[in-house]
Amino acid sequence: MKKQGFLVLVLGGFIFFNACTSSTKPNESEKTATDSSSLNPAKKPDYLGDCKKLYREVRLMDSVLLTQTEVVYESANKAIKAFTDFAYYCASDSLSPVYLIKTAQIARVINNIPQAKVVLEKCIESYPNFNNRAAAIFLLAQLYDEATYLNDEHEARRLYQKIIEEYPKSEWAMNSKAAIKLLGKTDEEIIREFTKKNGK
Repeated sequence: MKKQGFLVLVLGGFIFFNACTSSTKPNESEKTATDSSSLNPAKKPDYLGDCKKLYREVRLMDSVLLTQTEVVYESANKAIKAFTDFAYYCASDSLSPVYLIKTAQIARVINNIPQAKVVLEKCIESYPNFNNRAAAIFLLAQLYDEATYLNDEHEARRLYQKIIEEYPKSEWAMNSKAAIKLLGKTDEEIIREFTKKNGK
């Protein structure tokens, strides 16, 4: 397992679960998804259709992904397209940043790290008041932290520190402090410290 692999799986699953849960609140999400003001007028209206149609597509792909027990690349890529279409063309919708995070999670699973990086940066920069913004920063930090991904400990540390400073009372700040302690350590060193700490 890669460094922080267990933490990644647990936290990634938590975010994905919460994002799925939030997208199934019919009253709030359908209200925002059908609001004509959420359309981006700078894009071609014939391609856009309307946000209601795009929202139906993301809900469909959500349900498809939740029924799969293993990675199906075709479904993953269809979901990425549906989620990014909704997030970009219905940018003012309250679910747009949620679908950017979902896109990043799926892209990471299929090892499309550049896509994951781009959508997380978009989420962080475009939605400063998003209630899961700290989670998006944490996921981006993990991409930099992982040697087989972006492999930049300096940037990972900067992002973890950003979470600690901007969201000091959040669970993400606590997770960031733990992650900073693991920076620069090999898997073997981490396992040794873990077993020593737990008296094994």
